[in-house]
Parts: sequence; C-alpha cells; structure tokens
Amino acid sequence: MLFGRGKKSKAEQPKDNGTEQANAATTRQDAGPVAGGAAKGDFRLSRGPLDASEIDSQDGYVDLGALLIEPSEGLQLRLEVEEATQRVVAVTMDLDGSSLQLQAFAAPRSEGLWDEIREQIGQSVSSQGGEVEEIIGTFGTELIAKLPTESADGGRGFRAARFMGVDGPRWFLRGVIGGNAALDRKAAEGLENLFRKVVVIRGDNPMPPRELLQLKLPKDAVAPGQHGAPHETPELKQPERGPEITQIG
Repeated sequence: MLFGRGKKSKAEQPKDNGTEQANAATTRQDAGPVAGGAAKGDFRLSRGPLDASEIDSQDGYVDLGALLIEPSEGLQLRLEVEEATQRVVAVTMDLDGSSLQLQAFAAPRSEGLWDEIREQIGQSVSSQGGEVEEIIGTFGTELIAKLPTESADGGRGFRAARFMGVDGPRWFLRGVIGGNAALDRKAAEGLENLFRKVVVIRGDNPMPPRELLQLKLPKDAVAPGQHGAPHETPELKQPERGPEITQIG
C-alpha cells in the first residue's frame, strides 16, 4: 500500500463555498445490523464503520490518529493539509481509479449530524449551479451531487460525487466517493468495503459538535530520499487548504 500527501490544484477548486468534492459486505458480520443496546447517539444502520471500542487491537491498521485504516492491496492514501496551520484535515483513499475522501468530526451524544449536513451540502451544490439527488444507499440516506465543469476546449459536462454520512457514538464520519465509483455501484464496492472497515477513535475529551477529529501522519511515513523511505513511496507534496465539513471533494 502506497502512502503520500496529496495536493489539490487551484484549477480543481470550484467557486464560493469551497473545494470540489462531491461495501458491499465481504462477510456476514460486516453486513449485519448494529446489535441491540447501541450507545446513545449511535445511529449506524449496519456493522461499520467501527468505533474504537469495537475492535480488540489496533495492530495491523494504518494509524492516522482519529482514523484507523485497514491496509488493502492496491490502496493508496493521500492526506489533505490545511494551508494556514499545516493541520491534516482529511484522508483520501485511492483504489482502482476512484477515490474515497474521509473526514471525522465530534458529534452530540443524543443526536446525529448527517440530516443537517446533507441539507447544507445540497445548498452549496445548488449555489454552484449543480444538482443533488438523495438516494438510499449502502449506509442509509446518501447524496449524489453533480457539479458543472468546462473543459479547456469549452466543452461542458459535470463531475459527480457520492456523499455518505454515518453518525456513530459521539462522532460523525463523512465519506465522499469520486471518479467512476461515484455513479457506478459495482465499481464502488471496493471503496464501500474500505469505508465499512474504517475505525473512528473519538477520544474522551469534550469537544463541540462538528469539530474535526485530529488526524496525523503515520509514524513510518517518510518522503523519498529520506532515510528509510522505500523506493515506491510517493513524493510528499505540499498540499493546499483541505475541505470543510459541507464542501465537495
């Protein structure tokens, strides 16, 4: 699995409210419903994404701080960094030509955030001349967003993104699928499965709702040319400002 720090070019960023964003189960346990007696504020409809309390050990995961990622063949990870603070604000998983961007946030104990955030995403997309469709997907209610694009030769089209939101115990995890998998459910199966296996570490500290859970570089992530860097490690580039909770991309 390759790891690096990605960079968003200015040409890829839409106007106004921010950056353009827009599992099938592998085992019966993955596909099963959340067991009765779920924690207060836990609105997950299926097994996964997981809370840190639901795994026996963190061994074998890529440790990104608030998120643990299970390695997978062909998977590449990129981090989004806030320009002003150099804070890691999102992680993007690239697989088979499509991508899944992840952000985790603090949430209230008694209610979820996804209903309100979906509405705000819809307003943001509409303000940019795009369209939003609400669907019932693998993880409950999801959004398909289509933003208008224009090629260098003046041709017009759209860029699609599929928004998934999961309200767990005192946390909210947002996933945005881009590329062919945004509209092709078969192509999305690999990314859905990765999303289902993500582990969220909320921590015990009090945090206001919507505050970003802290992400970090893995301990063994080094740039090419540095001591200990494998030849296949991608170049660590200086990224631009990452997305906010309701932005696309």
